Amino acid sequence: MPALPVFATPRLSVDTLMQGNFWQQFAPQLHIGAPGYAQAPMPSLPGDVVSAIQGLVRTEGYFQGNLSQWNTPYAAVTDMISRLNAAGLLPVFAFMYDEMWMLAHQLHPVIEGLLGPNYAMLPDFWAWHIDPTQAESGWRPHRDKGFRALAADGSPTSVTAWIPLTQATTLNGCMYIVPADRDPTYGTPQDTEWKFQYPDVRALPANPGDFFIWNQAVLHWGSHASPRAGHAPRMSCAFEFQRTDIPAWNQPLMQPRSILSYADRVRLIGKQVKQYQHMYPLPDHLSTLADRMLSYTS
Repeated sequence: MPALPVFATPRLSVDTLMQGNFWQQFAPQLHIGAPGYAQAPMPSLPGDVVSAIQGLVRTEGYFQGNLSQWNTPYAAVTDMISRLNAAGLLPVFAFMYDEMWMLAHQLHPVIEGLLGPNYAMLPDFWAWHIDPTQAESGWRPHRDKGFRALAADGSPTSVTAWIPLTQATTLNGCMYIVPADRDPTYGTPQDTEWKFQYPDVRALPANPGDFFIWNQAVLHWGSHASPRAGHAPRMSCAFEFQRTDIPAWNQPLMQPRSILSYADRVRLIGKQVKQYQHMYPLPDHLSTLADRMLSYTS
């Protein structure tokens, strides 16, 4: 990721960026804490579907699904992320808006099927704007939590959901994964040693409407985009979830489908900027902003 300009939009300052009315004016077609947003009842998945998903996640470490109709205004969301990028802000600031959290809410039946009814959302989330013209890439190869995120029977105690907001192709930076059953050190204390065969690496191209869920022991990465992909950036976001009968991987755990206050969003976004700075160069102005956000009260 190239170095970001210092608040490319002249009217921006740390004080401005702490104000809720700034964010509402930044993307007026989106919502911040709209009453009752995303609280419609959601049916559980049929038992045979849950069993199939559980089997795939135990065997290969992941599965790909599709929600034919996300209740999300894609054009407004991707426009907002593009404007964040142009303003010198990280895409994670998109989580100021309800529409981003709605994506996780809509996966509730799937996450419940994998982790059980008593699960929580982790304070670990991100968004990406991968520009092929700048030869940018997603995060380098990693396991989110490693072998400790698996129960004794191989089922996950925590999972990651990755959602493309634009088309993800092999040229613009789609995800790659090493399926669990093709990874010799998967699920072992030696999982920091990579001994897989290159032909076993699997590309995961996707369209808006698709989603991927993988357990947090599986090895994966975002690939390097090529200028051959054209000018349109690859945008996506990710969330993490865990069972609540294990110690919290991170704090504060969040109730599924909850509507966060503005203050909570500010603090959580600041937390993401700081805790993931090892994944990208963090300019001083964004580090200063994140520090202010972490201590925000109202």
